[in-house]
Amino acid sequence: MSASSDRMSPQERRVGASLASIFALRMLGLFLILPVFSLYAKDVPGGDNLTLVGFALGAYGLTQAVFQIPYGIASDYWGRKPVIIAGLLLFAFGSFVAAWAPDLHWVIVGRVLQGAGAISAAVTALAADLTREEHRTKVMAMIGSSIGLVFALSLVGAPLLYGWIGMGGLFVLTGVLALAAIVLLLKAVPVVPRPHGHLRLPLRRVLADRDLLRLNLGIFTLHLIQMAMFVVLPHALVSHGGLAPAAHWQVYLPAVLVSFAVMVPAIIAAERRDKMRPIFLAAVGLLCVVQCGLYLAGGSLWTLGLWLLLFFVAFNVLEATLPSLVSRTAPPEAKGAALGVYNTTQACGLFLGGTLGGYLAQHFGDNAVFSVCAGLALLWLLVAASMNFPSRRPATVAASNLQE
Repeated sequence: MSASSDRMSPQERRVGASLASIFALRMLGLFLILPVFSLYAKDVPGGDNLTLVGFALGAYGLTQAVFQIPYGIASDYWGRKPVIIAGLLLFAFGSFVAAWAPDLHWVIVGRVLQGAGAISAAVTALAADLTREEHRTKVMAMIGSSIGLVFALSLVGAPLLYGWIGMGGLFVLTGVLALAAIVLLLKAVPVVPRPHGHLRLPLRRVLADRDLLRLNLGIFTLHLIQMAMFVVLPHALVSHGGLAPAAHWQVYLPAVLVSFAVMVPAIIAAERRDKMRPIFLAAVGLLCVVQCGLYLAGGSLWTLGLWLLLFFVAFNVLEATLPSLVSRTAPPEAKGAALGVYNTTQACGLFLGGTLGGYLAQHFGDNAVFSVCAGLALLWLLVAASMNFPSRRPATVAASNLQE
């Protein structure tokens, strides 16, 4: 393998940066509400019901689950960019509805409409179209890291922004950023290869693939745990850590930044040294340890900070590696469909995580959330241990997919 084949081309770097930015702008719609909504819901009519608050957090994932597969299949037939633009327009419309919302029920309507702009499958399929296999994990890592970075920024900035512009202003901001993402897509993303729509592949073949099923279970579990945790963690930082909401960034920001420093060498080892299996399984195992730690020893600010740091390490590694594994496992003519199924299960995790977290916290307390999440992470670890991990193959450059 030549030295140049081991480096990303200028186009691949451009693709990674552009699509990561598009993904990040849209994910603000999910994350900006996450760290503040359970604390400030009491100021919204209907917000005194924790179960309904959890549903509002997870409602975004409900229509994501419905539309991810159709969007992914549509992108295989009609191209990635038209599908992404349509999804971003619908997402922006939902943001403006939520901004106008006079009560929690209308916020839920807006979140449902936001989720209907289900572009995740089309974006990740586009990233796979425009990158070589040996660099795909790096590009997916760029996208995954952008999600983690936006998550960190939202954790830091959301309480401050809420104080300045209110919840309506947060939703207006996310709608405007979604429209900006359309401009970025049209101006910065390179020419797209022709879709594989002329090759018909039964969806049942994608649904029945055992390794894809294991990966789908993984992303479902990861985002269920993420949403369920953040129904109760803001309260825990206040009640156990003695930290005012506006100061939560003092825990979140260092945890996320240190987790990035740990994630980068882990991704490099997984990609260049063919260590995907041990690193992936270690990250899933760490996710389980974090939930057990929060259950057993999450009663102080320092311990909460430690478990959050370890959670972000596991989350960022898994967020980067899971879509890459899906794109390498799926048949080439059905990458969009496979990533649609994958993102559907992700959206189901978001929806059920918020709803289940709110229900458990209201009826059984915070520790019930952590114990259920620990059990789910352990189940994922047992399933992932039997998965086939694709090995890194020598570089094969599809010239038609690259604009050097």
